[in-house]
Amino acid sequence: MKKIGFLSFGHWTPSPQSQTRSAKDFLHQSIDLAQAVEELGADGAYFRVHHFARQAGTPFPLLAAIGARTSRIEIGTGVIDMRYENPLYSAEAAAATDLIAGERLQLGISRGSPEQVIDGWRYFGYAPAEGEDEAAMARRHTEVFLEMLTGQGFAQPNPRPMFANPPGLLPLEPQSPTLRDRIWWGAGSDATARWAAEKGMNLMSSTLKDDETGEPLHVQQRKQIETFREAWAAAGHTRTPRVSVSRSIFPIIDERDRAYFGHDRNSRDQFGNIDEKTRAVFGRSYADVPERLVEELAKDEAIAAADTLLVTIPNQLGVDYNAHVVESILTHVAPELGWR
Repeated sequence: MKKIGFLSFGHWTPSPQSQTRSAKDFLHQSIDLAQAVEELGADGAYFRVHHFARQAGTPFPLLAAIGARTSRIEIGTGVIDMRYENPLYSAEAAAATDLIAGERLQLGISRGSPEQVIDGWRYFGYAPAEGEDEAAMARRHTEVFLEMLTGQGFAQPNPRPMFANPPGLLPLEPQSPTLRDRIWWGAGSDATARWAAEKGMNLMSSTLKDDETGEPLHVQQRKQIETFREAWAAAGHTRTPRVSVSRSIFPIIDERDRAYFGHDRNSRDQFGNIDEKTRAVFGRSYADVPERLVEELAKDEAIAAADTLLVTIPNQLGVDYNAHVVESILTHVAPELGWR
């Protein structure tokens, strides 16, 4: 059994070929799609976050709105770039969103990916400390964020406050008591998966990963998952961690599917450099008639190892079509593979 949700890249463009032509379109359509997939029986609605781009820059208003309009599905991100985050403010916003949603938030955070501008986090007022690089800064922000979610007091109270204080040092408010266990780290390498386990975060592995062995993405991800679980056990955590992988999966059921994704039937993993330092492997798309999809997906070692599958969706094709994609997976693929 697996939890199955969608991951929206959240693009909008004024192009007449897009059904998502503005930020307003994206936000309202995302709420509608989350409601639709909840009715279909899916398990989650997740959103990619990027700054300086026509995508979701600040996810908490959207997640709170979805939380207020749904009752069952998990809602989350994949991922928030912690280079840009004030960890204290983020902890307050995350806790408030989680309480609105009835403690259904599954928050994916990470160091982030290459951005639209050079060192965009500097415009937000952040810079690495002496001896740090931007990745270390993101991890430092993350450690503070995680500490804030524990609810421990740390701030010296004013002796003449506007409102009466409880005794002792003060924590941030509001607090959502279980949120700390529902934070995920988007790990691009085996080393960061190990770090996530040591910090007690769940593991989120996307369709892009550092190429560390030259093997197919699903094999490298399966090994990454094994590394994560070994590190989790060694750290002595008492709860069972969760692991998600993301995939592009398009059952070809009708002529719309064939027109949109018939050309992806023979796609393969791609290897290339995403910056001057990092060589990565990009995951293939799975697009075919259901019986062939089942055969191909059964060979995916990372999906087999994960408990959660996030299906990437082409949000610019509109709510109805994306609900159709999710329904096709739930109806024609998941039962045959034992996911449902």
